[in-house]
Amino acid sequence: MALTAGIVGLPNVGKSTLFNAITKAGALAANYPFATIDPNVGIVEVPDARLEKLTELVVPKKTVPTAFEFTDIAGIVKGASKGEGLGNKFLAHIREVDAICQVVRCFVDENITHVSGTVNPIDDIEVINLELALADLESVDKRLQRVGKMAKQKDKEAMIEEPILVKVKEQLENGRPARAAELSEDELKVIKGLHLLTIKPMLYVANVSEDEVADADNNEYVQKVREYAAAEGAQVITICAKIEEEISELDDEEKAMFLEELGIKESGLDQLIRKSYDLLGLATYFTAGVQEVRAWTFRKGMKAPQCAGIIHTDFERGFIRAETVAFNDLVEAGSQAAAKEAGKVRLEGKEYIVQDGDIMLFRFNV
Repeated sequence: MALTAGIVGLPNVGKSTLFNAITKAGALAANYPFATIDPNVGIVEVPDARLEKLTELVVPKKTVPTAFEFTDIAGIVKGASKGEGLGNKFLAHIREVDAICQVVRCFVDENITHVSGTVNPIDDIEVINLELALADLESVDKRLQRVGKMAKQKDKEAMIEEPILVKVKEQLENGRPARAAELSEDELKVIKGLHLLTIKPMLYVANVSEDEVADADNNEYVQKVREYAAAEGAQVITICAKIEEEISELDDEEKAMFLEELGIKESGLDQLIRKSYDLLGLATYFTAGVQEVRAWTFRKGMKAPQCAGIIHTDFERGFIRAETVAFNDLVEAGSQAAAKEAGKVRLEGKEYIVQDGDIMLFRFNV
């Protein structure tokens, strides 16, 4: 599934350094604003210990992890909604992503300039969130002018859309994101074409110094970011982008040793990938055979035929049933054959809602 999270933030907060670590793509990381002008896109594997276990059990010819896409978007500055600092171009890039990872500088380093001259993470967050909200408010106002006229003429679609737009506008005018309107799925579909920036789920990424990464919760900047995020129902992860870039060059064994030395259980990158995945309501199912063990990304709530269609449209079109076993049941049984004997392999039909960790074999006829 082609879903992507955009990495945003003010200039020089560590966005491109983090992106380098995520994708090892070598995006330009320079100590001046707008070092990144065109968005860099990178694909990263989703870490999943279950895939390794399945590989041990099945011993396939190859193993294929599922992947996730990140876009490194150039630094936003105050006035971006009015075109400042190439703002319109950057905002357009944000419109194209499904979720936003906002990198916030929570460290002091005199050798790295800050666009406003001082480190204040809440000010930084509010600069970005205000620019996104102002851009959305402009879009909503323009749409309301048109829809309002149509609603007065008793146009049915306009009469449905107008109160939704009013609800969103109220949130934006009160300094809150559009997602605070808590729209239903049907309401979201009505305004989907506006591509609102603040309707997208937000994850705050607190970038700390190397000295503080193992004890980041005691960082006063991180504490302030957590308080701010909690007020709007958003999540926060802490990382040190510089360290993440360093360990991205290590193999798995060296990486584990390095993390242990730092006193960290999980790398910031693994946290970021996992949290971004969760943010978009994504989950993983598996296919497992001697030719290939593979992880597949799907949206939570999808039914078996839809998940089959992720592999190939013919699988969905001709769907008959899905032989399904839960990951834990397969591991406990020790093999597919043993799981069948134990009655753990189920035959699921068209209405089955696929669960995270399901191992599936689709039967179809076209």
